[in-house]
Amino acid sequence: MSDRALADAPTELPPSEWGRRSAAPPATPWIFAAIVVLLVAGRFVLTPLLAFPSLQTWATIFVAISVQALPFLVFGVLLSAAITAFVPASFWTRALPRHPYAAVPVAGAAGAVLPGCECASVPVASGLMSRGVTPAAALAFLLASPAINPVVVVATAVAFPGQPMMAVARFAASLIVAVLVGWLWLRFGRSTWLRVPTRTAAAGSKWEAFREAAQHDLLHAGGFLVVGGMTAATLNVVVPRSWLTTVADVPLLSIVVLALLAVLLSICSEADAFVAASLTAFSPTARLAFLVVGPMVDLKLIALQIGTFGRAFAARFVPLTFILAVLVSMAVGGVLL
Repeated sequence: MSDRALADAPTELPPSEWGRRSAAPPATPWIFAAIVVLLVAGRFVLTPLLAFPSLQTWATIFVAISVQALPFLVFGVLLSAAITAFVPASFWTRALPRHPYAAVPVAGAAGAVLPGCECASVPVASGLMSRGVTPAAALAFLLASPAINPVVVVATAVAFPGQPMMAVARFAASLIVAVLVGWLWLRFGRSTWLRVPTRTAAAGSKWEAFREAAQHDLLHAGGFLVVGGMTAATLNVVVPRSWLTTVADVPLLSIVVLALLAVLLSICSEADAFVAASLTAFSPTARLAFLVVGPMVDLKLIALQIGTFGRAFAARFVPLTFILAVLVSMAVGGVLL
């Protein structure tokens, strides 16, 4: 730079704030100190409370339900997003029968080829509806897929090595319930009861549509999974196990009790057969009801259905499914077991 340019340059120094970070608000140190105090107080106050066996049991059950269900929920979300992004709507009109009453059993039987649990079935059914599939057919798939897929059938056969008909009875009863519920919803259901998910076409590529759909479904369904898991864990701790043994000798009551227990425990369908096999005090029909009801109606599944399809839907769909599952289990168990 020339001497003249140096002479014409401003002689004032930059403000002292230049190059510095803005000072923290005066309240920040106090907030940090309060957090430290709460952490220290919690260390001494909450630690004895966390040592209670009931609270430890609650935490164990909640973590087990969440960890067990989360991989299948992610699988269902990814599959649903793939259906939304890559499968054209015209495919479903060709794959399923045109007549809705014929589409219901076909969609229910399709659950036999898709490994997954009830957490995965909700986002998949949501994706099917958004692609134009008849809601009754998507609901039949939602109910059948967690109970009749190959993983669950094999797990049931392994859990009941001396009772091979238990796996057959579970497959038959679950498929019958799914088809009946689909047909009844097709006949008596109203569009105002069901909030059909909608998918807006993404402006970008199909991969961008896949990412957006997966992100939306995972954040939406994951929160309701946590709520359902917390509720199930709470009821697991509150309901005394001694109550179960007192009703095992009453046939009809034992069936209803195990069906309700399946709702409360909210065990993943890949693992519930081993729990049912351990309930040796109950009859085979009662344990069949446990296996049929669990993948169709449980607390985390109810929470997912409310979040996805709305309260009006769950208020009608859940009681209908539960009653049919109990009645069909009694009928199939009386014939096959």
